[in-house]
Amino acid sequence: MKTIAIDFETANEERGSACSVGLAWIENGQIVRVEERLIRPKDMRFSSFNIAVHGIRPADVEDSPEFPEVMDEFIDDFHDATMIAHNAAFDFSVMRASFDKYRQSYPQLSYLCSVKMSQRVWPSLPSHRLNIIANHLQMRFVHHNAAEDAVVCAAAAIAVAKAVEVEHIHHIPEKIGMVAGRLHATGYAPCTMRKR
Repeated sequence: MKTIAIDFETANEERGSACSVGLAWIENGQIVRVEERLIRPKDMRFSSFNIAVHGIRPADVEDSPEFPEVMDEFIDDFHDATMIAHNAAFDFSVMRASFDKYRQSYPQLSYLCSVKMSQRVWPSLPSHRLNIIANHLQMRFVHHNAAEDAVVCAAAAIAVAKAVEVEHIHHIPEKIGMVAGRLHATGYAPCTMRKR
């Protein structure tokens, strides 16, 4: 069962403006591979707000491939995978909007939200932002670097699996009342939590 954490950074407020993606692969409760790619947005409009968040500027991506070419490298890994994002509603809306922009169908996968997981499993944390989660897990990281964010997201999912005593991350939802989100060629369903 393939399990991959993913994080996108965007050039501006539009969800289809991905300018960076970070990925962290999980096998047997360990992070085994980390990748980061810069992406040249179709519309090269970068907002000052977004640049201030992630530090990526137009000059950094002008020679980078566009979204379809970057996704082509990983699309086989995505197919039938369990994917995780910290605030999955954002990252998977970026993925959908970017595929939509190029009129491409979505890969078939299920996805989980590590924010929702950590809220349910560690309710006493002062917040469930990635920097707080990283501190809770005693990790040092650079916030809003896509690869580093994906690594903390992956580590959070591994820690949650241990906390709820399941062998595999894809078993977490049944333990905490989560309904996994789905992407498929004709649409999507969001990741949700059942009320207790």
